[in-house]
Amino acid sequence: MSKPTIATRLARPWAESAGSVTPPIHQTSLFTFDDYAAFAARMAGASDEPLYTRVQNPTVACFEEMMADLEGGEAAVAFASGMGAISAALLALAKPGMRVACVEHVYPDAYRLIERMLIPSGVRVEYFPVQAFADDPDLLAGYDIAYLESPTTMMLEVVDLARVAANARAQGVLTIIDNSWATPLHQRPLDLGIDMVIHSASKYISGHSDTVAGVVVASRVLIARLRDLSLPLVGAKLAPFEAWLLVRGLRTLVPRMRMHEATANLFVDRLAGRAEVTKVRSPGPNSVPGLNGRSGLLSIELAEGVDIPRFADTLKHFRLGVSWGGFESLVVPAAISLGQAGEKNAAQRFGVPPRLVRLSLGLEDAEELWSDFEAALEGAV
Repeated sequence: MSKPTIATRLARPWAESAGSVTPPIHQTSLFTFDDYAAFAARMAGASDEPLYTRVQNPTVACFEEMMADLEGGEAAVAFASGMGAISAALLALAKPGMRVACVEHVYPDAYRLIERMLIPSGVRVEYFPVQAFADDPDLLAGYDIAYLESPTTMMLEVVDLARVAANARAQGVLTIIDNSWATPLHQRPLDLGIDMVIHSASKYISGHSDTVAGVVVASRVLIARLRDLSLPLVGAKLAPFEAWLLVRGLRTLVPRMRMHEATANLFVDRLAGRAEVTKVRSPGPNSVPGLNGRSGLLSIELAEGVDIPRFADTLKHFRLGVSWGGFESLVVPAAISLGQAGEKNAAQRFGVPPRLVRLSLGLEDAEELWSDFEAALEGAV
C-alpha cells in the first residue's frame, strides 16, 4: 500500500459506525466498567481496556498506531510536546553512570535538558560532529546511547544512518534520532537500523501550527519502558483533542510535504546564483543514503553586505518566529539565538555561523514567496 493511501486509511478502523470517516474524540478523563469483574481485571493488568486518559485513550491510541505504521515501528507513544517525547526517551533510558554520545548542533532545548538534568544526575555526555558517528567505527566504544539528528538543527548536516546504526550495533549502543525534519515520508530510520525515532509532531505531522505534541516510535519493548515511567508517573500524556488534530494532519501529510518540497527545490535552484547568499544548507535525496526527499526547512548564509535586520523586516510573506512545519512561512536569523544572555547555548557552543538564516517554506504560492524573498534580499544590500 502506498504512503498516501496509508495516511488516509489508517484511522478507519478507529472510526465509529454510521459511516464516519474520522475517528471520534474521546474527550474524557476516565473510563468506567460495567461490572466488578471487568474493573478488577483491568486493575490487575489482565485486560487492556481504557482506564484513565493519563495512561491511555482511544483517540491518542489511534494517532500512535498511525505513526507506528508510517515509521515502520512496532509501537508508538505520544506526548504533550516534542520535548515531552525527548525527555521521556532520555530520562527513561539514560541512567546515572551511563555514557551518552550526542550529536553537535542538537535541538536547543534538548541540549538544555542534557546540560541541566542528565549531566547533573550523573549521566556522562559528550558531543560529536554528526559525520563522526558514521566515519569512526570505534567512536561509540564504551557508550550506552547515541542521540542523533540528521539533518541537524540549524546547520542541517546529514549522515548515513545505516552506517551509524551498524557502528552502534557493533558496540552494543542504543540509537535514538529526532526525525522531525524528514518525516516518515522522506526518511525511515528504523528501516536503516536505528532503534528509536522521535518526532516533534507540532511540526510537519500536524502541519497547521495549532498543536503542540511529540511521539516516539520503536519496538514494543522500548515503548513499554517509556510508557511505564513517563505516562503514569511523569504525566506528559497527549490530550485527546490534540491527538484528533494530529490524525487530521496525517491525512494530508503527503500532499503537504510535496508542496513544501517543490517550493524548497525552487528556492535551492534560484539561490545558487545569488551573490547575496554565500551558502545554502538544504539536504535532499542525493545528499545521503536513506534520505529520499527534501523538506521545506532550509538555512542560508548571507554575504557580509546584506543587512540581516533590514532583510527580515522587509519580508512580507515570511513571519519572524520559532518553530516550523506549518502552512505559514517563517524566518529565524541565527544572530538572535547567538545573542541570548545567560548560559552558553547550543548555537554558541557548536559554532553556528552568525550570518545564518533559517527559512521555513510554507504552503503559500512558491513564486510569490520567491518574489518576496528576492525583493527583501535586494533591498537589504
